Amino acid sequence: MARNPERRTALVDAAIEVLADEGARGLTFRAVDARAGVPVGTSSNYFANRDDLFMQAAARITVRMTPDPAKVEEAMRPTPSRELVADLMRWLVQRMEDDRTGYLAMLELRLEATRRPALRNRLTQPVRANFDESARFHQEAGLPGDADAFLVLYLAMTGLLLEHFTLPGVLIGPENDLQAEATLNRLVGTVVTRVIPPS
Repeated sequence: MARNPERRTALVDAAIEVLADEGARGLTFRAVDARAGVPVGTSSNYFANRDDLFMQAAARITVRMTPDPAKVEEAMRPTPSRELVADLMRWLVQRMEDDRTGYLAMLELRLEATRRPALRNRLTQPVRANFDESARFHQEAGLPGDADAFLVLYLAMTGLLLEHFTLPGVLIGPENDLQAEATLNRLVGTVVTRVIPPS
């Protein structure tokens, strides 16, 4: 099997773009090769089969969605408060906006996981680990809200992101970009205010 890590990463990123644009059914070796601009057959030298490609895409999206530790440290400089939680949730939305392709590809992978038990197991492990780490971080950072509040916040933000990236008109309506951004920020603030107690 080929060992060029940079080429492998480029192919996986191309697979993520295919997933976001064409869905799981469109994810073929030929589509990845075309998206990456490499000769036909290149992907098959790097991935054993489509299942392997799905797994590698899932792992890569997890890496892409993990925030830079230095930026986390900077974001946590203010005193822990409900306002800081709202700022962190707005930052979460912005990070997902910045990698819209990765977020949509993850949604496609989640849907495909309902049909592929191995992929479901592969996705469940990092998502659960990320949830546990985020809950631990919330508690250890002294942010307001107990474990139940964090769980409700997680579920509410997951729903908000799903609506925002798939059917934004449901929550925001046919507004211009600036109005839509302001409405989204207000919705994040409302979620946090309703779920997280004051400091």
